[in-house]
Amino acid sequence: MARVDYYRILGVSREASDEDIKKAYRKLVFDHHPDRNPDKADAEERIREINVAYEVVGDSEKRRTYDRLSWGNEPRAAEVDLGLILGDIEQKLFEEGRKELFAILIKDVARVKAELAIVRERTVAKQGYDSFLEPVVHSRASEMMDEVVTDDMKQRSQRLIDVATDMLVSQGVAKRSDEGGIRSLRSRLEESFRKGRIHGYASALELFYERR
Repeated sequence: MARVDYYRILGVSREASDEDIKKAYRKLVFDHHPDRNPDKADAEERIREINVAYEVVGDSEKRRTYDRLSWGNEPRAAEVDLGLILGDIEQKLFEEGRKELFAILIKDVARVKAELAIVRERTVAKQGYDSFLEPVVHSRASEMMDEVVTDDMKQRSQRLIDVATDMLVSQGVAKRSDEGGIRSLRSRLEESFRKGRIHGYASALELFYERR
């Protein structure tokens, strides 16, 4: 299964302006509407495909997310394992989450040192000596996430998840009619992003960690 390219579906380049995309969409809807093509069995499916493509690249925020996730016209093999497609998107979301939290903490050295003190105290209590114990670090990261993640960050992550979910459903990773499957897919993507944030926290702390 080839990777879906929303720009190709709309017949525009990735450099097309928002206005050009809108014009292309309107023309395609006019040309392919089922009412104008009663003899074409695939007319409704074609319109759905066009609408899905425009829902993403016709929205400036979703378009930027789509481009950042690199789910456009990258060359791929004609046949692709859906598991590999899902894994690819999960890894991208993980990296987005990791970079986001790392960038925030690395600007606040005092906060990082305070977090290190908490982690060090818990590590010594757990094993009797100091070390950079990942289970303790990750546990603390999960605890303090609500203190660091702002409403804007939550909205941004949800936009990423929305677009990623739409793309994966379009690829057939889950069926649009399968609400349970889509919820499960979305939860999996959210978990990838959350794990990325945890690793971003750990990476920031590790830069300042010195064993005592």
